Amino acid sequence: MTAIPIIDVSPFLTAAEANRPTAAQQQTAAQIDAACRNEGFFYITGHGIPEELQQRLEERARHFFSLPLEQKMEIRMERGGRAWRGYFPLGQELTSGRPDQKEGLYFGDELPDTHPRVRSRTPLHGRNLFPNIPGFRETVLEWLARMTELGHVLMRAMSVSLGLPPSRLREHCTNNPLVLFRIFHYPPLTADADVRNEWSVGEHTDYGLLTILKQDHTGGLQIRTRSGWIDAPVIDNTFVCNLGDMLERMTGGLWTSTPHRVRNVSGRSRLSFPFFFDPDWDVQVRPIRLSPGRQPDDTDRWDGASVHDWTGTYGDYILQKVARVFPELQRRTSKPT
Repeated sequence: MTAIPIIDVSPFLTAAEANRPTAAQQQTAAQIDAACRNEGFFYITGHGIPEELQQRLEERARHFFSLPLEQKMEIRMERGGRAWRGYFPLGQELTSGRPDQKEGLYFGDELPDTHPRVRSRTPLHGRNLFPNIPGFRETVLEWLARMTELGHVLMRAMSVSLGLPPSRLREHCTNNPLVLFRIFHYPPLTADADVRNEWSVGEHTDYGLLTILKQDHTGGLQIRTRSGWIDAPVIDNTFVCNLGDMLERMTGGLWTSTPHRVRNVSGRSRLSFPFFFDPDWDVQVRPIRLSPGRQPDDTDRWDGASVHDWTGTYGDYILQKVARVFPELQRRTSKPT
């Protein structure tokens, strides 16, 4: 089946929040801790996201990506400006400097023009761009709300996993999380993709705290483990969760941000729906004091970089990263007006 752990997180949905976790919550937390120490990835069940909503989201996405390019370009990212929202065509997002073989839509919290961060022209904040498809806007906004709730639930579980009070991670950096949502479409790669070193998404780690991924039934996600690359097969009504750079930083490397990639050689189109639950924009993400016996090892990161040496806010960190993903868009939106 899969070497990636499958964890039922329902104890953190069904039990009342309290400073003393229940026995069921402690068991779930221990499973999360083991997964975060070893694979950096795990599946979740018992997440409470309705299957009807999942199906509706997938149907709306397939409708959008079936449109002619000129219609999709009506909501291109350039029109989203500093909010960094909208559509990008095939090959225009880079990973490690190479074009990915995917197209996609960027969304985030729907903020009015009167919001303080929008008025101050803070990047990655503002209104979304939606296609003229019945029910698309409502479905995406419902998804954002439900997944944000789930993100807070998982932060409680992960706090307990680290031997901390359930509210510790929220108090540390997610009272007002930066939430980012993507819908990606991956056309099938040609049979010689391996020879051409062509990837749907190249090897990378995620920037923030936690990614919660809905996959369709096509597959193609691969995870780099200590023993090599493994597939993350599709399991019905589960989400794939993986750690981002900030959890590696906060835990001093006890939990690591695991490299992953996508190659769609199925012969059919693939959709994925990653939701990024990240720290507050203005927070300075600092290491957390861990309990005795929870000391990290000194394993080097896959890319030779360090998430422990930089200083600044999470907003500073993610802006450096997205500028490498869309360098031309970054140049356009950074110009003064």
